[in-house]
Amino acid sequence: MLRRTMLICLLVAMLATLVQGQGTRVGFYSRTCPRAESIVSSTVATHFKSNPAIAPGLLRMHFHDCFVRGCDASILINGSNTEKTALPNLGLKGYEVIDDAKTQLEAACPGFVSCADILALAARDSVVLTGGRSWQVPTGRRDGRVSSASDTANLPGFTDSIDAQKQKFAAKGLNAQDLVTLVGGHTIGTTACQFFNYRLYNTTGNGSDPTISALFLPQLQALCPQNGDRTKRVALDTDSENKFDASFFSNLRNGRGILESDQKLWTDTSTRTFVQRFLGVRGLAALNFNVEFGKSMVKMSNIGVKTGSDSEIRKICSAIN
Repeated sequence: MLRRTMLICLLVAMLATLVQGQGTRVGFYSRTCPRAESIVSSTVATHFKSNPAIAPGLLRMHFHDCFVRGCDASILINGSNTEKTALPNLGLKGYEVIDDAKTQLEAACPGFVSCADILALAARDSVVLTGGRSWQVPTGRRDGRVSSASDTANLPGFTDSIDAQKQKFAAKGLNAQDLVTLVGGHTIGTTACQFFNYRLYNTTGNGSDPTISALFLPQLQALCPQNGDRTKRVALDTDSENKFDASFFSNLRNGRGILESDQKLWTDTSTRTFVQRFLGVRGLAALNFNVEFGKSMVKMSNIGVKTGSDSEIRKICSAIN
């Protein structure tokens, strides 16, 4: 009798897990949609060929999605006050890539693959296409039903102190090493002059930011004149914006960080130790960074994973069912 009761309890627990979709795992779609990952990767590759800027766009889109309401694809929803309309998300690129992949997946295996999983896979594929190392992406996320621009207020900001950055990451279950590693994603992509030109001309009334290399400052001022185009894009990793490597950290050491929040990773002793782990012999530094980046991305991609009745598998990524 006891054995039968235990067996029933085990079956109930297993059924509850299946119903709620708790957790993620590698190969989640191996039976329901075995071509899911290959469809996403081929779609990202096709778009990347015509527009390489979608790689950093998709990587950051996944980051911004996970840090707001968890990794639930809420950033993809259209609407007047949704997340994608908020200031931190206005420069993101790659929405059309996710929509394209979703259309193909709905044709191949309708109703199985979530938009949240497509975004997580596309972020990984973007790193690989720019020369980074691949990692296994656990899947099984479901899509959220809420998207609000006001929720983006707690996203890490370009003027944040290290303490503020660490607090925001800690609130998501990520430590200081994850912080440094994930910010290393800035090794690809660009930012607008408006997010850092205040460092070039006036910092608290004392001229340029002293943490900027004296040799590098004139280059930045030429790219972003004081009264120039504030929307002009500048590489976050000088001379290596299209290659996923560890040179971003060398730039921080040399006072060539573009964003204030990035440069502080070197000037603050509590995070400098982690930056130093990605310095040294170029090949070994890149390998170490790539391995750690994959680990931190897996941790980040499991933030606030949706389950059960508070979620769904969207038919169209930009709209709730």
